[in-house]
Amino acid sequence: ALLWETLGKQFVEYEQVAPFLIPEDQQRRLLEFLPLFLKAWEQSAGVIVFPNIQLLASEVSKLLTKEIKRNLSGKPAEEARLALEQLLQQKGEGGDGHLLLKSVYLLSQTDLRTMWNIIGSGLPAALMQCLYLFFTVPLKKTGDDRETSEDDAQTQEMLVKIMLNMYKEEQGVEELLAADKLQSLIIATSSLWDRCSHSWKVPTGCVLRTISKAQTKTSIVYLQAVDCIKIAVQNLFTLADTLPASDVCEAASILLCFVKDSYPVSSALLTEFENNDGYQLLLKILLRCEGLQQNEGDSYLDEILDMLTCLTTCGKAELKVSGNIVHPQLPHFDFEGTKSSGMTVKNLQPFQVLQSIFQRSNDQHLCGRILAAIGTIWAWDRVNFFLLEWTLQPINQFTDIIHFKPHPVQVQFFRLVESIVLDLSYVPHEILKKVQYLIKENIVPFCTLTALQCLLSMTQKDLLFSDIFRDSGLLGLLLALLRKEAKILRKSAGTHLPGLKEGTEKELNVVMLKMVAALTSRSMRNTVVLKDYGMVPYIKIFLDDECYRSATLSILEQLSVINYEEYMSIIIGALCSSTQWELHLKLDLLKSLLRILESPKSHSAFRTCSGFNGLLSLLSDMEGALQDPPSGQWAAVGQNCVLELVFYTLQGITAALHLDPVNSNFFQRNGLFEKMAEDLGSLGCFWTEGRREIPVSLEKKRTFAEFLDAAFCSSEPFPVWLKNCIWILNFLDHMVKGTLHQESYFKERKPEMGAEARDDQEAPQAHKEHPNLLAVVNDNYDLSFYCRMEMRDCTIVHPGAVCVMVRLLPKLYKEGHAQLSQEIQCALVDHIQSLVKSEKSRQVMCESGLLSTIITSCQDAFCSDSHPLHLPLTRVFEKLASQAVEPHVLR
Repeated sequence: ALLWETLGKQFVEYEQVAPFLIPEDQQRRLLEFLPLFLKAWEQSAGVIVFPNIQLLASEVSKLLTKEIKRNLSGKPAEEARLALEQLLQQKGEGGDGHLLLKSVYLLSQTDLRTMWNIIGSGLPAALMQCLYLFFTVPLKKTGDDRETSEDDAQTQEMLVKIMLNMYKEEQGVEELLAADKLQSLIIATSSLWDRCSHSWKVPTGCVLRTISKAQTKTSIVYLQAVDCIKIAVQNLFTLADTLPASDVCEAASILLCFVKDSYPVSSALLTEFENNDGYQLLLKILLRCEGLQQNEGDSYLDEILDMLTCLTTCGKAELKVSGNIVHPQLPHFDFEGTKSSGMTVKNLQPFQVLQSIFQRSNDQHLCGRILAAIGTIWAWDRVNFFLLEWTLQPINQFTDIIHFKPHPVQVQFFRLVESIVLDLSYVPHEILKKVQYLIKENIVPFCTLTALQCLLSMTQKDLLFSDIFRDSGLLGLLLALLRKEAKILRKSAGTHLPGLKEGTEKELNVVMLKMVAALTSRSMRNTVVLKDYGMVPYIKIFLDDECYRSATLSILEQLSVINYEEYMSIIIGALCSSTQWELHLKLDLLKSLLRILESPKSHSAFRTCSGFNGLLSLLSDMEGALQDPPSGQWAAVGQNCVLELVFYTLQGITAALHLDPVNSNFFQRNGLFEKMAEDLGSLGCFWTEGRREIPVSLEKKRTFAEFLDAAFCSSEPFPVWLKNCIWILNFLDHMVKGTLHQESYFKERKPEMGAEARDDQEAPQAHKEHPNLLAVVNDNYDLSFYCRMEMRDCTIVHPGAVCVMVRLLPKLYKEGHAQLSQEIQCALVDHIQSLVKSEKSRQVMCESGLLSTIITSCQDAFCSDSHPLHLPLTRVFEKLASQAVEPHVLR
């Protein structure tokens, strides 16, 4: 602060004596003051505290302007260029020019009033002369000059920064016109780009772009008067034939900046550009950019494309077009009610350049940028789509040639087409017809695939497209193609024939199936069309391939709406005909079946199509699958997958029995609960060997809920066979209560294309046995909640499942684990007792007609009266008998 105060006093003294000094003494006094000023600035970390800063800026700028003019006066270009360099770079004694330059550099970064004083000194015009010389006259460097390269960079940085600060102000632009060098520099960039000073290319471009943004009416009139744009365009036409494309883009982008930025002030430069074939120049330059290496001139190419895009809104009058809106349209589409944002297309010429480039080029970057530009124009104002499509028809025309473009461009194009529906809520019928023709011709499979994915997205948006694509013939086309593919699959019968599809073509089949699924979803009429085409036998062929299965099941599920029997016949038939090891096929079929069984109307069809027997046969096929350790081919399958299949099988049976007395009576009358108990008992985790060791005493006693917790939530080591038994008993417990079909224990599989998922291969040790189980058996398992649920009165819904649990009771045994076996058996007996606590449950048990069967099963469970479980079983008999009303039970 003290140093600034001292400087302030010195400058006041200078102000007082300056009028009485000759110019040479004034200059000397000022130059003596500046080193002190710079020292104070450095010591105060760049903070200037100087009351007369505007006057200082004016004096220093005038002196720098004077020195520049003195060094330029009367010298030829190269000599003047050298003199300037020496003036501005020299340090130490005689380095007055550098001292002045650095002082102005610092002062130009203070405030706007100070900047106005610098501008008013005549410096803008003087520095424009310097820039012109630095750019147009490259100096030949000698070996000694290399040492000054750092000085060159510092000087250049200060000069450019001063110019940017001055020329961003309109006043600065108007002042520089006095040098008559602005148009010369613009023209020089369009003619001398290959012969100019390389180190000054980028700085010159930055300065000219800054000037462009601050153009005034005066500067525009000035440029127009000297035909600046016309001459620059002519020069660039010549350069476009000789220079590398990236260099031409850099030079042309400077010219285009002046054209675009001047438009809000005056249309004169744009008119001059258009009248002198400016758009043809840009088309020529941009087409030369084909094949440019990535990042080579990308920024300037992108800049030209961005400015070209902006020029589409530069016009005097709104475009007046009237198109014929083809119906049907989406319900919320309203073209008449669309309000303009003001950013509408008013100039078609620049857009025609963009359109021509896309039509004539197959370059990925160029075509991609054109599509991005179109998306930008649509985003400015939704009316722009209609203005362009009803005049130049770009998307309509692009559809004819899109299959020639690189794959990423095809993807981008169809996303753009998709956005017409998703973002503009408009159905472009003519474009969709062409897309459909593209699919029919299938010239490039990848393009066909991408086009179909586009139509699939539209179909999923609104039910209207189900009608549109049926009436247009797309549904019929897809059905015909799928019939052909199904015949090939049927002939192959698991072998690899030459006609089998792989890669893109296989993925195309997947999307065709998804499209048919979308078209039939919620559309009874389309489902009838599929059935009338005789497609059902062909569609079900696709079930065997995992990547086709999801969409195929969706189609068949839609078919069930008009014919439950046909659906059930297909699914149950596929389940029964599947091989013992096609577990994933069975799981997918069961999950589909569960979705359909949510409708009570499907239960009768399930029964009449042998659904119960079909599902129980799945359990029979898994005999020995849960042995510990696993043996044979079951070892490769993994027990988790087996357990999952057991779960979904029991879920399917429970769903078919739910609130359906006819099915419940059928299941019970035909002894299917007994069959279920037999099949579950043969899975391999239950004891089937006959003689069992009987422990003398029971040291500890846990509840069934505690066994669940110990098996799946604690770190206590637990035998695999017992975990599997407890899981199955848990399933049966939920079946007893009629809730099994609402439970979810397994994560959904998402198979990759052509890959068979195998859940067990690399599971963490903690879940090696059951890696696919949900968190319900993990840390999030709420034991206290389960216990509360167990203790409250639970109503028995399916008493036959109690019979299954009782029949499995004596099979809860493993040689070498007699004590643990006895404990789980006891826990299950207690749990069965808890199930029949409520009056409602007792009533259900008595009315079921199964009570005597259950009592007999209990009596048969253990043959010896000395068995420790004999007394608990007796308590069960007494509890059941005391509540019974049936005479045959009392006997």
